[in-house]
Amino acid sequence: MATQGSLKTNACRLLDKAGIAYELIPYEVDENNLAAYHVADQLGEDIERVFKTLILHGERVGYIVAVVPGDMEVDLKLAAKACGAKKIEMIPMKDLLNVTGYIRGGCSPIGMKKRYPTFFHHTITDFDSVYVSAGQRGLQLKISPIDIIKYTGGTVTDIAQKMS
Repeated sequence: MATQGSLKTNACRLLDKAGIAYELIPYEVDENNLAAYHVADQLGEDIERVFKTLILHGERVGYIVAVVPGDMEVDLKLAAKACGAKKIEMIPMKDLLNVTGYIRGGCSPIGMKKRYPTFFHHTITDFDSVYVSAGQRGLQLKISPIDIIKYTGGTVTDIAQKMS
């Protein structure tokens, strides 16, 4: 469990309450570069272990959360298939805070305003620990993939492709 009280985010408090172990890892934010590659570089970690949280919306399914490796992008056809939608798309950036309670560069799959169906790219299970946003820019959670999948009730599936 993390001990930096002043750095605690809602995601941290929820994990603490659930008794789930994690490490809270700070990094230096570059407001002009919120990309996962920058985060991985700051952490000194492989980009494949740094997962980004993206929000999508489909007509009949509503909002879903896609958690994908930093070097990949959501494949909209695969994501639609995974959640049973005919068509799905990324939400506009201006809607992110209202839908999740988080801002770009600080969106965590844990502790959103509402609990949305969450889909993790299958490569998450390749690692003993992965990094996801702790819920604010400049903080990452280092956590067991099994723990985060179980906590979110997530589905592990193929939802992404390498960025071109």
